[in-house]
Amino acid sequence: MSEENQEKQFAIQKVYTRNVSFEAPNSPEVFTQDFQPQLDVDLNVESRSLEEGVFHVVVRVTATTKMDDKTAFLCEVEQAGIFTLTGFDEGETNYLLGVQCPNTLFPYARETVSDLVTRGGFPQLLLEPVNFEGIYADHLQQQAEAPKQ
Repeated sequence: MSEENQEKQFAIQKVYTRNVSFEAPNSPEVFTQDFQPQLDVDLNVESRSLEEGVFHVVVRVTATTKMDDKTAFLCEVEQAGIFTLTGFDEGETNYLLGVQCPNTLFPYARETVSDLVTRGGFPQLLLEPVNFEGIYADHLQQQAEAPKQ
């Protein structure tokens, strides 16, 4: 069957937590201070092909909260998924891997971060929604502007 006639399929095969890390290096002293945190969130998306039409996508969220110059907590979650993407052209596949797959995974990562932070004795941390479409568009623009080698 040619690619033009192939039915398009986007399917979630598996969603799982690949890696979880939580550290509160300055506890218990951090709990005796007035909690005025500075939050820094780092977000990364990676994808790779596992086999024809099957892809592995990982959303990595690292949340670091500091009080003055001391780290209150560091939380890292790698939320992963295996997706079937068939019948799409390269541009559509890249869009799905860069936008739709991360949109599927991020709520799981967000919930895991919130749970870990709460279990660590800190106030609930609700990460803001992420505009993966905007991030993807910025990435495409940066690629277009990059000098060709």
